[in-house]
Amino acid sequence: MANELEIELDSNLQVTEPKKYKVFLLNDDYSTMEFVIDILTKVFRKSMEQATQIMLSIHNNGKEVCGIYTHEIASTKVSQVKALSREKGFPLKAMMEEE
Repeated sequence: MANELEIELDSNLQVTEPKKYKVFLLNDDYSTMEFVIDILTKVFRKSMEQATQIMLSIHNNGKEVCGIYTHEIASTKVSQVKALSREKGFPLKAMMEEE
């Protein structure tokens, strides 16, 4: 009987991928390029080369995607950026939007 129950549960189980969210950094006139690169390497785990490219894109285009994550991770990254920015006295902002 246990086998019948397991088969029934398996056939009714629907597995869906969790929604993904893009995390952006937004350009401002006060955060230094060095600070943005520091955030990109520490929070988003980018290489120095990737961080430099993303930072320049933020500077030139107003914002840039830094990563795509599940809701919980994206939310954590946004919070980390906010906390580190406040700690260092910069107005750097991060935002997330559904992919």
